[in-house]
Formats: sequence, structure tokens, C-alpha cells
Amino acid sequence: MTDTDLPATRGWQVDEAARAKVLADYDFETIRDDKALGKLTDFAAALCETPVALINIVEQHRQHFLVRTGYDGIETPPETSFCGVSMHGGDTMVVTDATRDPRFADNPQVIGEPFIRFYAGVPLKTEEGVPLGSLCVIDTVPHPDGLTALQHQGLVTLAESVMARLRDSRDAAAWRASDNANHRALTESHNRFRVLADSMPQMVWSTLPDGYHDYYNARWYEFTGMPEGSTDGEEWNGMFHPDDQERAWALWRHSLATGEPYQVDYRLRRADGEYRWTLGRALPLRDETGKIVRWFGTCTEVHEQKQASEEREVIAQELSHRIKNIFAVISGLIGFAARANPGFRGISDDLRERVTALGRAHDFVRPHSAQSRPAAAQSSLHGLLDELFRPYQQGEGTRISVIGGDVNIDDRSATPLALLFHELATNATKYGALANDEGRITVEIAPQDDKVCLTWSETGGPEVVGTPDPSGFGSQLIEMSAVRQLGGTVERDWRREGLVVTTCVPLKAFSRT
Repeated sequence: MTDTDLPATRGWQVDEAARAKVLADYDFETIRDDKALGKLTDFAAALCETPVALINIVEQHRQHFLVRTGYDGIETPPETSFCGVSMHGGDTMVVTDATRDPRFADNPQVIGEPFIRFYAGVPLKTEEGVPLGSLCVIDTVPHPDGLTALQHQGLVTLAESVMARLRDSRDAAAWRASDNANHRALTESHNRFRVLADSMPQMVWSTLPDGYHDYYNARWYEFTGMPEGSTDGEEWNGMFHPDDQERAWALWRHSLATGEPYQVDYRLRRADGEYRWTLGRALPLRDETGKIVRWFGTCTEVHEQKQASEEREVIAQELSHRIKNIFAVISGLIGFAARANPGFRGISDDLRERVTALGRAHDFVRPHSAQSRPAAAQSSLHGLLDELFRPYQQGEGTRISVIGGDVNIDDRSATPLALLFHELATNATKYGALANDEGRITVEIAPQDDKVCLTWSETGGPEVVGTPDPSGFGSQLIEMSAVRQLGGTVERDWRREGLVVTTCVPLKAFSRT
């Protein structure tokens, strides 16, 4: 609000009697001793580069200074009060040079002590809009440029913190004045909560239903080194690492909108300026109707655990990479042995293909960095099968199609699944649907209550005549993978148009979770 946005006289229609009743609800004598308010006026003066900052309460017959920074007076008459004017506005009132403002040029505080020249005040109003006074800064020299945008925002934020403190004092006064046993019990419970919260090693905080932060325990201020009350409202997000602020704020807004529990890890700035990994959690407190009445949350430092987890991930990736190299070495040794013994080339080729299939399965589920991670989710059975069948998808069209629902897998099931489907694909290449250019294969995944049935269906290949000997090495390998390792069953149907293999495996065999 500029110098000319307010009327030149105090001619408002204000029910002073009603306002006096509102003022009587506040315990101003007790709030004078609140050191946190003194820190707020100290900060306001420093922020706006003025020698004086005041929290004023304007009553019908006097203006008294609740908290003072850089000023010795206790009260002034209301008719000389700048705050008596500013508190009735809707925004910050700024007077850049009082000697040039017709409302204040003849004011005794302008032409005499304390020789006010610059004034900026933010109204202090109740939830119902009743003006109590203002938070103001004063200087004895003009400020031609008024307030910067940052100074204006800072004063408004500080005024909100002042009103939060005043509301606390009002509520406390109401509790002390009441003889109601329920109020006394509530006070005792509130005090017990504060004592308990301040004794906890975690940082504890609480908000209003709309998410306004109005309480932190002692551990929060000890960890962050911030003045008490300075992180109220939305200022908490400024304590986070800049790269984490948007994510944390989005999750908090989502919890406020849905009532879902809040959980996020972020880097919190410690008092020495170092950012430390912290786990934030919050749950809503609801009344008997289910309405959220407060949020209670904690911040737990997890910096060492986070670093240890990252180190373990690096080690896991390195070990897994070495295992991948071992598969390559084994495959190379098999090829070297085959060259030295040409008579074993057929066996060596089969063995090397199986080792390669195991290597592909391992590479799919192993820990990856962000750069090497497969496009498909590593817990996806569809993704694993697509990776295994990639060498067989040659020519035009898709030779092997995977349909049906997906199933979560992990490293435990990837190896037997790779052996099972590699063997089926190898046999199809030699004798079945992949032995010509027309054949096709469909793998259908059918999750049921406690098991998953995988159906391998071949069509378009050479006509099946008779039933092959089931005692061969490949058949034994399929049995070993599906039955002994996965605990499932295998049924083969040698249809004339192509082989159908149905393997049913318990759901719990696919993933530990």
C-alpha cells in the first residue's frame, strides 16, 4: 500500500467497544516476555535497514508497544499513532517521508521526538479481520524508494508469525481463565506434549489442518540454528536443499489434499551450513467425524545410512559387473576348448548359448546405474522375456510374442526362467516353429490366485509327428528349472500344428516380495 492509499483522517466506522472485547482475550502482559517476539522485531529492523522495529497494540485510549527494538518508549496517545492508521488497511502501509505526507506532516512524532521520517507497517488482524495493531519499522531519515519486494514479503511473513504467537497467548489466556476441567486437562496434555517433544532426539513439528507450520520442538531449532518462530508457516521449505524443495513441497501438498501420510527424504541445512540427509514423515490427527484437525510430523537425520546405502549400491553394481564379465570369460573358455577339440563343437555351442542366456538374465536383474538400467522395469517378467527372446526376433514381424498379465520377478527366479525359455527357444529353432520363416510362437502369462501359468504355443513350423523322447538333456534341463528350482509343474502337448508347453509356478517363487 502506498502513502496515499489510506484516508487522511481517522474517520473509520469502528465499533471500539467490540474491538476492546477482542483485545481483552489476549494476555499481552505475558506475551511481553516472549523472547521469540523480540527476535522477530530484531530481524525486521535488520531486514528493512531501520534502527527501530515495533509490535504495536492500539487500544481506544492508548497505543502501547508490546515489543520494541531500538526504542525506549512504552506507549503513545492514539491520536499521534501511525499504526492506528495502518492497521485498518489491507496491506503494508509505507510512508517514505512523513514530512511530505499530509496525514502526518504535523504529527508531534514527526516535528518532535522521535522525528519519524520513514514508516512501514503491516496490520495485525485476527482471523475475523479485527485490527489489533501493526508490526512496523521506523527510521529518522526518509527512504525514498520505500521497501524492496524482499523486505515487503519479509515484513508480511513476520507479521504472520506475530499473529501466530498472539493467538497462542490468547488461547493460553482462555485456558488459564477457564475453570472447566476439560480445559485444564487440555493444558496439561499440551504441556506434556511439549516436554515430551523437546526431550526427543528427533525433530518434531506440527501444523494446522491447512498445513501452516506453527510448532517445532527444541531439537529443530538446535539442529537448524534458526531463530524460534522464523520457520513458521511455509518458511520450512527454505531450509531444504534447493534441488529437493520442489519435490518435498509437491508431496506435502499432495498429503494435504488427500489426507495420505507424508514421507520424503531431503537434504536439510544444519546450523553450520552443511546439508544433511533427513527423512520427513507426518500423519494427520482426525476428530470423531474424520476431519483432520492437525498434522504431526518428525524429521530424522539419516545422513550416514543414506551414504552407506549409496556405497552398498556402488559395491553391488561393481560385483554384478564382475559377475557379468565372468559369464563372458566362461563363454570364451568354452569357445577356446571347442577350437582345440573340434569334435566337441556341437556340445560347446549349446553350452555357450546357455551361458549367454544366463548372462542376459543376470544383466537384466542386476543392480544398474541410471545410465545402464534397462528400459523395461527390472521386476517385470515381460521385460525379462523380451530380453531373452531378442536374438530370436529376426526377419520381418515378431517371431515370439509375449501376452497376458505381468508378474514381478527378482534375481532368484531370473536364472531358472532363463534356462527354461532358452531351452524351449533353442529346440524351436532346431525342430519347431523357428526352424522355418513362417513359424510363430506365443507365450501367454496367466496370473491366478496363488500361481502363474506360462503357456508356450508354437504354430506354423514343421508338422509334429510322434512324441519325442522326454529323457534328453534339454527336457531334463526344463524339468530342473521349472520343477526343482521354481517348484512348478510342466505339461507338454505335442499337437500336429506345434508344441504347447504349460508351466505352472507358485506366485511366491517369482519374487521374494
